[in-house]
Amino acid sequence: MVKAIQVGLGHWGSSWTKDVIPKVPNVQMVGYVDSNPEAIQRVQTELRIAESLCFLSLEEAMKASEAELAICTLRTEAHYPVVKRCLELGLSVIVEKPFASTIAQAKELVALAKETGRVLMVSQNYRHQPAPIVAAELIGAQRFGPVNLVSIDFRRHAPTQGYRYWDMPDPLLADMSIHHFDLMRMVLGDNPKRVSCRTWNSPASPFGHHPIGVATLEFEKGTIVSYRGSWMSSGPVTPWAGEWVMDCSEGQILWTSRDHFMGKAGPDRVTLQPLDGKPEPLALPVLEHTDRVGTLASVARVIETGTVPARFSSGEDNLHSLALVQATILSASRNGEWVELAEVLQ
Repeated sequence: MVKAIQVGLGHWGSSWTKDVIPKVPNVQMVGYVDSNPEAIQRVQTELRIAESLCFLSLEEAMKASEAELAICTLRTEAHYPVVKRCLELGLSVIVEKPFASTIAQAKELVALAKETGRVLMVSQNYRHQPAPIVAAELIGAQRFGPVNLVSIDFRRHAPTQGYRYWDMPDPLLADMSIHHFDLMRMVLGDNPKRVSCRTWNSPASPFGHHPIGVATLEFEKGTIVSYRGSWMSSGPVTPWAGEWVMDCSEGQILWTSRDHFMGKAGPDRVTLQPLDGKPEPLALPVLEHTDRVGTLASVARVIETGTVPARFSSGEDNLHSLALVQATILSASRNGEWVELAEVLQ
């Protein structure tokens, strides 16, 4: 059993408490932390968490337990100071994305995790679905040879889907596209070299910042990705992972993932389209743990066994996904000028 403390019991944190943590049997909760007494009271009342397990500070929780892992489910601006303190206290950490607000902060946390010998994982939950895992394996095995072009479309109409973060800076690139950017890296098994991005708003949009964008991304091995995303699309809704067409020398790999919303769910899909052949839908594996449950189960296994699995989203690995977000935002601010990832990572 991995003994864990959850830090951050707000709206999203409560979702972790209720919907994620109980589904990982080898995680034993020994503390729940929030500086807001109302949040503490809410989890005690609504989720029946014992008062003896609830604390107003991380230090209090550590004195009362022998925790190994901190599950950090706070607002983004609190990630850096809280994760830093958890690592200083000797805890391994799983934290929501983005795990820091700046590259400098992220690098500091990665270095601190190495210094203390602790695990730092970013909960990139889209990695823990069958379609991207199978797509990554197909690309790794060169099922259809080298990749020529990857095209990705994400379409949602936020005003009719209960979206509420109208004033969030960079609602597309920072809040949504980070998932797609991280999947690009995972599926291609490669890191981006440079990006060009343009974003904009629409006249009927309630967003205060740009919810629509297009980007061209060049990866180290030469693969080009064409990415189009919109929170204001009136077209057919895509699954959350978007619709992917991976055009290779001998055929195409088409896939999509996380096709669920408001209680409705559909399966992940992967289709092989050989050159001049018929499309062939693939049967996908059933994963023991998916999505956020998959991320928590993964970090627990690493702590238990000391073995890091393939496609594990460590803080060090996730630096490149965070840098990709920062690079696209920077490119958009420069009217689509190419931005080298090296510039951002420095």
